Amino acid sequence: MHRGYQHGKVDDGAPGAIRHARTYELLSAIVFTGSRRRIFGRLVDLAEIIVEDEVLDIGCGPGYLTALAASTGRRSVGVDASEQMVTEARRRRTSANCSFVLGKAEALDLPDASFDVVLSSLAIHHIPEDARIRAFGEMFRVLRPGGRVLVADFQPPKGHLARHLVGAIAGESMRDNPVERIAPMLGDAGFDLGATTRVSWFLHCVRANKPGDAE
Repeated sequence: MHRGYQHGKVDDGAPGAIRHARTYELLSAIVFTGSRRRIFGRLVDLAEIIVEDEVLDIGCGPGYLTALAASTGRRSVGVDASEQMVTEARRRRTSANCSFVLGKAEALDLPDASFDVVLSSLAIHHIPEDARIRAFGEMFRVLRPGGRVLVADFQPPKGHLARHLVGAIAGESMRDNPVERIAPMLGDAGFDLGATTRVSWFLHCVRANKPGDAE
């Protein structure tokens, strides 16, 4: 296991992947306290998903955002490094236009230029630090020219007590999550950077576009 990615159990060979999917789903419902649809609906809005879009959700977990994107776009695929997460997502949220596959963000087994939108929420801090640049490169590769990417991750609190509580409950990777590096890494991958937005009190969101005209 990579140091700094220790909150939650991980699958062998997939550092950072949480194994206990049903517990994660329950905790997510508790943490969001009834506002999950509103918050993740805001991510769908920020990504400007439309009915013709094919969407990839990287680090999909149990698939909540993937399914929400599918309800707006034409097709949505969720990918996660945790076999248990993918199993849970398939059990809860598979539909005619929503599917889930096992895979790592830094080595996607998906064709070039095959999606209009890439989403990633609360997942970047799970990716081993030495693999994150490759993960952003993979986002660029699978997007069609003119496609959009929206990356949302946990914004650590600034107060000492709040940071201590986050560290005690969720681990160092959440407490020290360097969200300010997301935009530069997207830029280094070739994206044209767009707006950076805060959604609720804890989500740091960066929107970017792949250069080129959408077909």
